[in-house]
Amino acid sequence: MDSNIFELSDENYVDVVQEHNGTIFIDFYSPMCGPCQELLSILPRLKNSVDNDVLVAKVDVNQNPKLAKKYEISSVPFCVSIGKDKMVKDYELGSSNVERYISMIKKAQGKNFFQRLFS
Repeated sequence: MDSNIFELSDENYVDVVQEHNGTIFIDFYSPMCGPCQELLSILPRLKNSVDNDVLVAKVDVNQNPKLAKKYEISSVPFCVSIGKDKMVKDYELGSSNVERYISMIKKAQGKNFFQRLFS
């Protein structure tokens, strides 16, 4: 897996999220899930398509039950985008495309349609 994709865990989650000043995109996955593996393979492309201050991360729900419980994960893949205020701004259940994930990140960054028009 690409080294630009950060591996979040039950142990490092709080420190990483609190210390990161930008947007965070998290992919919750299971190694046994086919759609999850497809999504994992596009994460490097997603990382290359967004600003450098965006942390693109993944969480193995089987190895990190506390995070799975925190986000109430009942099905994977499940992705969330988190803004600078540390709040979830958007989510996607199931596999989607890079464009959808980029729009989730932009939403978390506050880069909506009107802001782009008038900035």
